Amino acid sequence: MTKTFMERAVDWGRRKSPWIIHFNAGACNGCDIEVVDALTPRFDLERLGMLQQGTPRHADVLVCTGAVTLQTRDRLKQIYNQMPEPKFVIAVGSCACSGGIFDGCYCINGGVDSVVPVDAYLPGCAARPEAIIDVVNKLLKKWEEKQKEE
Repeated sequence: MTKTFMERAVDWGRRKSPWIIHFNAGACNGCDIEVVDALTPRFDLERLGMLQQGTPRHADVLVCTGAVTLQTRDRLKQIYNQMPEPKFVIAVGSCACSGGIFDGCYCINGGVDSVVPVDAYLPGCAARPEAIIDVVNKLLKKWEEKQKEE
């Protein structure tokens, strides 16, 4: 199916200027600090076209930190469902990838993938801002290649 000019323009805009929303599912704040650090002028995500968005209805990439607790499980599903297609989820930190040291606790549901599908895993305690920027870029390049195939 051939896309219209407007559909191609929207796809190009999404690839070149992804909007990110950050969600803390129950982290110890180590990874949260690194995600926020990636947004500061030192690493400056905005120079790459990435912008933090406050609402999931406008976000393309969900950056999630921390093991998913029973209290945040439903909120994470709600945020994911509010995001428009195509959407990407990045699990940042060991806790978000697998539950980390909190796996098996009575109040922990597990990693992010126990609630929503995850496109990229970024392990580490805590993951560095450079790695966060790199994984977002790799996801967008992968999406661009997929768009070219269609």
